[in-house]
Amino acid sequence: MKTSPLFVQSLEKAFRVLDAFDGSERFLGLAEIAARTGLDKSAVQRFAYTLERLGFLDKCPKTRRLALGQKGLDLAFNFLRTHPLVEAATPTLVELRRSCGERVNLSLFDGTTLIYVIRERARREYFYSSLIGRRMPTFCTAGGRAMLACLPEQEAAEIVARSELKPLTARTIIDPAAIMTKIAEARVAGYTVSAEESTIGELTVAAAVRDGDGRPLAAVHIAGSLGDWALDEFERRFAPLAVETALNLGRFESTAPAAAGGMAS
Repeated sequence: MKTSPLFVQSLEKAFRVLDAFDGSERFLGLAEIAARTGLDKSAVQRFAYTLERLGFLDKCPKTRRLALGQKGLDLAFNFLRTHPLVEAATPTLVELRRSCGERVNLSLFDGTTLIYVIRERARREYFYSSLIGRRMPTFCTAGGRAMLACLPEQEAAEIVARSELKPLTARTIIDPAAIMTKIAEARVAGYTVSAEESTIGELTVAAAVRDGDGRPLAAVHIAGSLGDWALDEFERRFAPLAVETALNLGRFESTAPAAAGGMAS
């Protein structure tokens, strides 16, 4: 990988150690971290010791295995509290949740993935659906396709080509041509709907929040259950709400100071 002279490789390696904790296991040993990062065990030991001293890793006193520390939450908190779109969207999504009675989310665009930054819960929820910071693929999520539809077709196709097209459920569409068809439909409609592509039993409608140049910043999602809604009825009821909310947030973004910005694509 070609890097700038300003690129600090030791810092990059430290972040690779933190990124090793991206699976279902809370605790990892030094050998496991080394295997996941490609670093030698002695380097992992040095980075892990420093990160532990700084509070970004915790060590179990009994097993000596490592877990993510609470210090990382400070970074997430500071990101969220200073992000102008998150601040503006929070009361809007609270009101949207009250009016529609279903789960509503705001995700930020980050190329091949989106990341949830606001989660307003509905009556029945599973654990992951209540957590902010979760990343999901753009290619198979309603919000992801809505945001990809804001891009020129070639740019959207390049992002799909870079994506890891692994199915999340038996209904996930992974054929690139079929994905591009869904994106084209979203470009015409101004929103998109998905059914059980990321979670079994879940329906989602989403619309993109655009910046002043029309590029995607975020997406407003409304999610419901197949046990409560038929797909057509869900789309008729909630697509206009998602579109209206996204448009209103886009108007805020277009009048915000240029320094506010959004996540890079």
